[in-house]
Amino acid sequence: MSPPIRMAPPASTEPDPRGRKTSRRRSVLLIALIGTAVLIVGALVFASVYVVRIDSAVEQNLQRVDEMPPDSPTDPSESPRPAKNPASKAINYVLIGSDSRAVGNAGAGRSDALMVLHLTGDRREAYLISFPRDLYVPIPGHGKDKINAAYAYGGTALTIRTLEGLLDTRMDHVAVIDFAGFIGLTDDLGGVTVYNQYPSRSDGYAFPQGNVTIRGQQALAYVRERKQLPHGDLDRAERQRAVVAAIMKKGLSPAVIADPDRFVRFAGGAARHISVDRQLTDRELRKTAASLRLTPDDVFALQAPITGFGTSPTKQSIDIVDQPKLDVLAAALRDDRMTDYVASYPN
Repeated sequence: MSPPIRMAPPASTEPDPRGRKTSRRRSVLLIALIGTAVLIVGALVFASVYVVRIDSAVEQNLQRVDEMPPDSPTDPSESPRPAKNPASKAINYVLIGSDSRAVGNAGAGRSDALMVLHLTGDRREAYLISFPRDLYVPIPGHGKDKINAAYAYGGTALTIRTLEGLLDTRMDHVAVIDFAGFIGLTDDLGGVTVYNQYPSRSDGYAFPQGNVTIRGQQALAYVRERKQLPHGDLDRAERQRAVVAAIMKKGLSPAVIADPDRFVRFAGGAARHISVDRQLTDRELRKTAASLRLTPDDVFALQAPITGFGTSPTKQSIDIVDQPKLDVLAAALRDDRMTDYVASYPN
């Protein structure tokens, strides 16, 4: 069994005064990104070992679509996409949680979760960076708004452009996932173990402080709870990142590596609920797989920095960007120096 995941405290320790009323369905969608992370990292690692069976399981279930923004914008008022840093061999994946496997177009509704998965150039570390859904940022062509509004305004392509504008960093691939297969993902792994900082009870399940092993409906109850947590949505997001990292680590564990049937079944189940861009081909997966040097302890989860909470001009509750720290994070992503960023900002 992989060691339990211990997460750093949230970026802000002041209680969220807003009392957000996020629906239970949206809470489920937030954690559904687990499937994407596992498919991209887990399948990459194991494709070189079980190449034929993995290829078959993923190819039969994975949907590919054209949803990356064009390099040269059609609107002359739009800025071109950031160029790839020629000195960096890192890969950045945008992970979007929505209410459908289909990649979103304009008017598809707001995205319910947003992460960047960063694989370092030496392929020895992976970083999952979550962007709070209420983060107040510039959205190209739409002024400032919550970051999840980009999906409603312009689908996946605008979401990518928003992230690239925010970070001045090239995003290489995108994956969109629904939540229908989440229960099966945790069940296929026999549950995952995380360190629970704050005790709570949800849907008939008790989660004491300390290490807890969760799966299926129990896992859903764990990651969607916020009202009993002292810092509300920030603590809930911390739980979600912990579970994402735990599933990735469990997927990289010797127990799964030694059981081809178990991993192939798991990868195929994840793929059924995922859509990716056409550039993320089987060949690209194999190429990255051959270069990966990850171990279960090389997956790190963190949140884009905020200073606290506020209210927008349209009276919406928002998360306020910590711009100085975000600039440092952006440079670390662009220059492949995430190790330095985490060392500078361990919390």
